[in-house]
Amino acid sequence: MGKASAKSIFGAKTVLLLTCLLAVVLMVPRRALPQQAEPKLLLGLIPEMNVFKQKERFRPLGDYLAKKTGMEVQFTILSRYGDIIDRFTAAKMDGAFFGSFTGALAIDKLGVEPIARPVNLDNSSTYHGHIFVRKDSGIRSVQDMKGKKIAFVDRATTAGYIFPLAFLRENGIKDIKTFFSEYFFTGSHDAAIDAVLDKKADIGAVKHSMYDRMRKEDPRIDEEILILADSPPVPSNGLCVRKDLDAALKKRLKDALLNLHTEPEGQAVLKQFGAIKFIETSKDDYQPVFEMLKKAGIDIKTYNYKNQ
Repeated sequence: MGKASAKSIFGAKTVLLLTCLLAVVLMVPRRALPQQAEPKLLLGLIPEMNVFKQKERFRPLGDYLAKKTGMEVQFTILSRYGDIIDRFTAAKMDGAFFGSFTGALAIDKLGVEPIARPVNLDNSSTYHGHIFVRKDSGIRSVQDMKGKKIAFVDRATTAGYIFPLAFLRENGIKDIKTFFSEYFFTGSHDAAIDAVLDKKADIGAVKHSMYDRMRKEDPRIDEEILILADSPPVPSNGLCVRKDLDAALKKRLKDALLNLHTEPEGQAVLKQFGAIKFIETSKDDYQPVFEMLKKAGIDIKTYNYKNQ
């Protein structure tokens, strides 16, 4: 066999071998091949309302922020308010929409940085707490509450626990265990309202923005519920980010929120979210929460915020 024939045969075998190898590679499922993980922002949410409603409310905002930051935005809804503090570091969250109390707690314990909070439909960027009863309960004062049942939201909420505690202390009630026949935690604001509507509790405590949202859905609230007391204003649930988040990413995230109302797509997102726009927020905005904690007799550094 001549040298030219040998080279030709060798070349043909080489081409055949490469073709077979390529075919094998193409047949391997894509999931079996190593892939680079997509950059992702993990943001925590507190359970202020029914989990399905919460997901529906935040989904359009997540999609919008993903476009503006160039990163997938994933929300994780926690089962309890206090869990957001424990899991923020463990789950390696990049940020969270903290309530006013959990925000103050995270600022104190985790060093998070507040960047933006929503302006509510009533044009306020704060919320306040309501203490409320059924109109037919006969309860009109603190003394009328003695021996009754009260529904709190969570030990880690301002409107749903810290405020009523401060209100009661200012009215001479320091031990809720002996003053009420029963107290319990509903886990969400809408559930606390339902507890009073359905006569599972005589008294309830919630944030006004959730109360107003439910009023639009359930006419019984205006017909059957009476508000007895309101708290001072505290900042709306704002986005706080971890202190070591990349500065450029933090700026993109903040700019996206602050400019949300300036374009049609952002306005549609805000409508679904239930806000007019987002505004800048800072640690100083949480000072009223720290003051309310003092009135409630709570030391934030030692406070056990887990429900018992």
